[in-house]
Amino acid sequence: MSSPPSLRPILAALLGVAAFSLMDAFMKGASLAIGAYSAALLRSALGVCLIAPVWLARGGRWPARRALRFHLVRGVVSAFMALSFFFALTRLPLAETIAISFFAPILSLYLAAIVLKETIRPGAIVAGLFGLAGTLVIVGGRIGREALDDGAAAGLAAILFSALLYAYNLILARQQAQHAGPLEIASFHSGVGALVLAIAAPWLLVLPDMPTLGAIGAASLLTVIAAALLGWANAREEAQVLVAMEYSGFLWAALFGWLFFAETVTPTVLMGTLLIVIGCAIATRRSPRPR
Repeated sequence: MSSPPSLRPILAALLGVAAFSLMDAFMKGASLAIGAYSAALLRSALGVCLIAPVWLARGGRWPARRALRFHLVRGVVSAFMALSFFFALTRLPLAETIAISFFAPILSLYLAAIVLKETIRPGAIVAGLFGLAGTLVIVGGRIGREALDDGAAAGLAAILFSALLYAYNLILARQQAQHAGPLEIASFHSGVGALVLAIAAPWLLVLPDMPTLGAIGAASLLTVIAAALLGWANAREEAQVLVAMEYSGFLWAALFGWLFFAETVTPTVLMGTLLIVIGCAIATRRSPRPR
């Protein structure tokens, strides 16, 4: 008789997604103030300054070649994923931006089968479909109410590009977690991203005022916390189970949109939220193992 699955990796993933969603709210304001590039670069730079000393103080050492390869690849992918996502935030509403990106976890289910050799259970596919259906219900509630001008079209293209990178990033995170601890992952996640983005700093960097710098600082701390939580979760649970947890990001985005921007929650949002929660519940269920 199999023991029940531990909920700790799932809870850690949910908290990590919540931290990332709150970070998105801070970064939207910062990106509007100084541009997506400057906000993304400063967030990564502050992030590595926060987490690297902790990692080193706890005995952190230079990673082995295989781990370093994952750090570098994921750092580059994450840098451009974040840059395009923050640009989209300046053109589209927060909740809708996150919702549109939710096709990435669906794609990552199939990438997990190809790259990680995981067996995709029917329940994981059903969970993903529930999550996607909930997202489409929410987004569909807004379709047609606003004209798709050039800014919105650019934002849509940016979030679609970001979502493609996000799907690959989810798989890289799973592989990376098998070779490094959460603190090391968080340090290199921010550090490599900062180095990649810093290449264009002499031409594109805009220095922020103190309120904007404070928002970026809060976003940096939240990024480090989220990366550590998700790194810990990915080391202890299959990607296809944690994928559905990503959909909870819209729930947090709706909450933060209401708190910070007085966005109302419509019936379609409530309906979509229910579908997303059902998807998360299905993803956490496992078939009993044969005795």
